[in-house]
Amino acid sequence: MDKRILWINPVTTDLFDTIFKSEFDRIKQAGTIVDVVSLTLGPGPTHLEYNCYEVMLMPEILRVIKRAEEEGYDAAIIGCFYDPVLRAAREISKKMVVTAPAEASLHIASTLGESISIIVGRRKWIPEMRENVHKYGFADKLASFKSLDMGVHDFQKDHQVTMQRMREAAREAVEKDGANVLVLGCTIEFGFYREIQEELGVPVIDASLAPFKYAEFLIELNQKFGWSHSKLDGYQSPPDEEVACWKLF
Repeated sequence: MDKRILWINPVTTDLFDTIFKSEFDRIKQAGTIVDVVSLTLGPGPTHLEYNCYEVMLMPEILRVIKRAEEEGYDAAIIGCFYDPVLRAAREISKKMVVTAPAEASLHIASTLGESISIIVGRRKWIPEMRENVHKYGFADKLASFKSLDMGVHDFQKDHQVTMQRMREAAREAVEKDGANVLVLGCTIEFGFYREIQEELGVPVIDASLAPFKYAEFLIELNQKFGWSHSKLDGYQSPPDEEVACWKLF
C-alpha cells in the first residue's frame, strides 16, 4: 500500500526544505510519497534552540498536523530533535501516525547497542533533550551528551569544520564514555553520519533519516495490523465539538 508522509520543518524558513525532500526521495520505499513543508507565519524563529521559540510556534505546528490528516497523509514528522508538541500532535490526530527525531532515533539506537551518546550543537540544548531521553525510557542507555559548540545554522556553513568537531566528539564518546551507538542530535546535522560511522565502526544515527524510516515502519504497522497510537488514555483526542467551537485548528 502507498504511504504519504509529511515532514514538517517547525521553523519559519524554507532554507532546508528542498534538501530534505531530495534526501527523502532518495531513501524512501517505492510506494512512499513525501512532502516537506515549513511554517508560513511570516517573520519568526528560524531555529528552536530556545524553549520560548518552541512555544511561539506550537499552535501552528498543531494546525499543520491537523491539516495533514485531513488531506490524507498517513504520517507526519515534526522535524526537530526537541520533539516539540509530539504528545499534543498525537492527541489531535485520529488515525495518522505522528513521530519525531529524538523518539525515533532513540528507539532505533537502543536496538543497535547498549550505550548511546548524543552529539548536539550547544550545551543549551542538553537539559531539554535529557528530559526527553528520560521520558522515553532510555536513561539507563545514555552514555553522554557531547557538545560541538555550534548553533543550528553553523553545521552546514563549513563542512570541514563541522566534520572535524563531530569526529573529535564522536571518538571521545566511544573511547572515553563507552558509547557503542551515536546519535546526531539535530536534524540539520545531516550528511555526516556515514563518514564517522566508517571511521569508528559503530552505528551513527542521522536524526533526519531515522524518523523518516521509522514513520514508514509505523505506517506499515497501522495499515497492515491497525496498530496506531492508543486513544484510551494519554493520546485521547479532544471532543470534536470543542475543537470546532473554539476554532483551534
